[in-house]
Amino acid sequence: MKHPVRGGVAYAAVLTLVTLGPQAAATTATAESGRSASSALHGISWSTRSVAPGVEVRTGVLRDSAAAPVWSVTVQAPAVNRLTGAATWAPLGDRAWADETAARLRGAGFEPRLERVTWDDYSDTPRGTMGWQVRVGRYATQAEAGTTNAAVVAAGFRTAVDWAGYDGRQRPDGENIHVAVVDPARFGGTVGASDGGNVADRENTSTVATRLGSLVGVNGGFFITSDADGVQGTLAGLSAEHGRLQSMAVGSRAALILGDGGRRPRIADLSTTVTVRDGSAVYGVQGINRVPGKVRNCGRPGAVPTVEPRHDTTCTIADDLVEFTPEFRTSLPAGAGVQVVLDERGAVVSVGDRGGAVPDRGSVLQGIGGAAEWLTGHARVGARLSLREVIRDASRREIRLGPDDSIVSAAPTLVEDGRVHIDAATEGTLDPRDLSFGFAWSNVRQPRTLAGIDRRGRLLLVTVDGRQPGVSEGFTLAEAARFMRSLGAVQALNLDGGGSSAMAVDGKLVNVTSDATGERAVGDTIQVLPGRRTS
Repeated sequence: MKHPVRGGVAYAAVLTLVTLGPQAAATTATAESGRSASSALHGISWSTRSVAPGVEVRTGVLRDSAAAPVWSVTVQAPAVNRLTGAATWAPLGDRAWADETAARLRGAGFEPRLERVTWDDYSDTPRGTMGWQVRVGRYATQAEAGTTNAAVVAAGFRTAVDWAGYDGRQRPDGENIHVAVVDPARFGGTVGASDGGNVADRENTSTVATRLGSLVGVNGGFFITSDADGVQGTLAGLSAEHGRLQSMAVGSRAALILGDGGRRPRIADLSTTVTVRDGSAVYGVQGINRVPGKVRNCGRPGAVPTVEPRHDTTCTIADDLVEFTPEFRTSLPAGAGVQVVLDERGAVVSVGDRGGAVPDRGSVLQGIGGAAEWLTGHARVGARLSLREVIRDASRREIRLGPDDSIVSAAPTLVEDGRVHIDAATEGTLDPRDLSFGFAWSNVRQPRTLAGIDRRGRLLLVTVDGRQPGVSEGFTLAEAARFMRSLGAVQALNLDGGGSSAMAVDGKLVNVTSDATGERAVGDTIQVLPGRRTS
């Protein structure tokens, strides 16, 4: 049945989102963030479906005929990558650049407009003006904008063709939202992470859901999508299944802990430390189930060019020790370095070149640089090496995992203690000192997958479709945070999004994914399973 959402802490009939646009008929337009002004999105209709006792899925559809986004040509500003020093481009610049660029455009026969962009509701960035965008034209179709774009490029400018509906400073004209609510007090099944049984491959969320007989499934954390960055499908951040780490944290980033099969969910910023010991000699393990020397999203000691989390960036580590678990079901990385095969008790089975496969009941250590030297000096066939894994939250408290516990991580935190708290800079999805990095990922509307927990301990799994002009445009990070809070979330985090965002109900995809090729195969998923089944 269709009805407006009413009552309760889990749902709000009015959703407060960013909705300011440029002033009409002005050469210089000011577009503020949601802190200075906002309005309520009305007209959302919801359909509700009970999937099982304690599991409900609601679908929200917004169509706002008063919103009038257009296609425009956005001039790019020259920039420098803060970490590498490489020349690059940013979608906005300072006022001096904007004024100079506008003058050049007018001299070339165009009519530019300047739009001020302010910092959004982040907890760890400056306030006020972020920068200025310089745009040309307002067009009903992308093709019309493309014609003007070609002329602007021919005049010597670097450009992009943008849909204004993706700007967080203008209200969207359409959103398609799915919200799954799992009540542990009423639900008799389990909720956990699933990588499909192999951490080293990619699989559609709906395919995993069908195989497991899942009631609801959503995509999980960030993962590797290119051979240049590692093994596709392996996670680029912390993950754990059945109480065992399958990948390590990259710095301290947001994670969804599904304790006791999902009966005790919570969200916290988690970090990991893994060590291998030979008697009194100890060496730090910097990765699990990834290619030695490459760490996606950085955030590990010794990483270059940064030891801080840096989203969608592959750092290198010269002295790197990586553990491989039996869930790494593909050929081990080969190359320079040393490999040690351990049995299930930690006894050294062999020491030699890198390659081969992980034994079904055992593990493998691969070292390069100084780590290879340590393994050579301490790994002796028949001797025992002991591994210790420690997970800690931001208060340095140790998180101990049981066999029914799992973890999915991503970034950033959206809601903390019932308040909007987006630590985008700390978690490496935005850089206040480098406007060429993270603006589109954080400040522009995108498809998103979100997870939250309300005051009753219910798990909220959310997808919003995006990258569909005039149909569904997605959320900025700030909009995602405010939306989760409107649902009653007291804790929330952003999961992987973009083309990865997917929700399956009873094994069938219910949202519209944004990739032209259809549903994207992902690294891990969150699955709501009937009964006491495990993945």
